Amino acid sequence: NIQCENYNTQIKGLNPEDFPIIPHIKEAEKISLENRLFCQGLEQVVGIASPSTTRPEISGVYLIFEKNFVKMVATDSFRLAEKTFYYKAPSNLQHQYKLIIPQKAARELVNIFGGGLGEGLNIYLSPNQICFEQIMPESAPHPHIQFLSRLIEGEYPDYQEIIPKKYETQIIIQKNEFLNQVKTASLFSGKINEIKLKVSPKKKRVIVFSQSPDLGEYQSFFPAKITGKEIEISFNYRFLIDGLLNIKSPEVVFELTGVEGPGMLKPLGDETYFYIVMPIKSS
Repeated sequence: NIQCENYNTQIKGLNPEDFPIIPHIKEAEKISLENRLFCQGLEQVVGIASPSTTRPEISGVYLIFEKNFVKMVATDSFRLAEKTFYYKAPSNLQHQYKLIIPQKAARELVNIFGGGLGEGLNIYLSPNQICFEQIMPESAPHPHIQFLSRLIEGEYPDYQEIIPKKYETQIIIQKNEFLNQVKTASLFSGKINEIKLKVSPKKKRVIVFSQSPDLGEYQSFFPAKITGKEIEISFNYRFLIDGLLNIKSPEVVFELTGVEGPGMLKPLGDETYFYIVMPIKSS
């Protein structure tokens, strides 16, 4: 019942006994870390996961907790992203934890804890559930925020096998220049979102080409630092854009392993993040 000077409102409620019981995580190990940086790392991978009923294990974000760092991994089988977040101080974990949280839960984590409020984040680990708790100063007028999520059952694919160990061509380019070229070429990319990159180490430039039977064709080029072999390779422009948007550095490294091999995007001078994308195979 809500009353004020000229109004009187009654709101119907529900039986509190019908509300789901909030589970209590028992025998959980705890990690304390900086919530803003953790959520920024999670944001770099969470959009890569893809809902799948046949392979539910890849529909979430894979977290690997170690004593000094946590790895965050997501894939949809066409591309993969990994971010490594290092703790400011070593944790007291007794052993390694590997778990998969649902993509929706990961997005909520970023929304709730990504603002950097509070003094950090406690993470309680258990085999079936995970709990995130915002650490607030004792003088805070409101209580801690707790977020609990069930984990996705199943074993995550051994993604280490697809990480390229060497490359045939390496390109170092300005991120915004590359991003703008890909976005413009996408207007003529056709039904399968294909754009073609022609990499010339001799001329030190990358040609961007796209063609649509309905609209016409597009071609442009931009300078780059290139080492290795000349190559002509096609990608889905959406996948390239997603990878570039998740990179924060002004320059990016793009390593290619061949016409049909995966390409790897990563920030220049930062080994904590990489994004792997499969090319469109020529028919």
